Amino acid sequence: MERARRKVQTGVVVSDARDKTVTVEVVGSKRHPKYGKTMPVRTKYHAHDESNDAKLGDTVRIEETRPLSKTKRWRVAEVLERAR
Repeated sequence: MERARRKVQTGVVVSDARDKTVTVEVVGSKRHPKYGKTMPVRTKYHAHDESNDAKLGDTVRIEETRPLSKTKRWRVAEVLERAR
């Protein structure tokens, strides 16, 4: 029996103030229930960054993992693009 694939998201680091933790904002879209217009939806995730590699403004890929703390359920898989 094969284990399920981990969820993967791509977002921008909006905070790197804590040690080994970054806050990543993922932007998606959903349709308004009544009017049908597509609206942007922003979700913030706390992600574990073991090497403190990700900095403010970087685009990163995060993947789901076991609970690491009260709020951390994601970890930084890789830094896709550095901020200028």
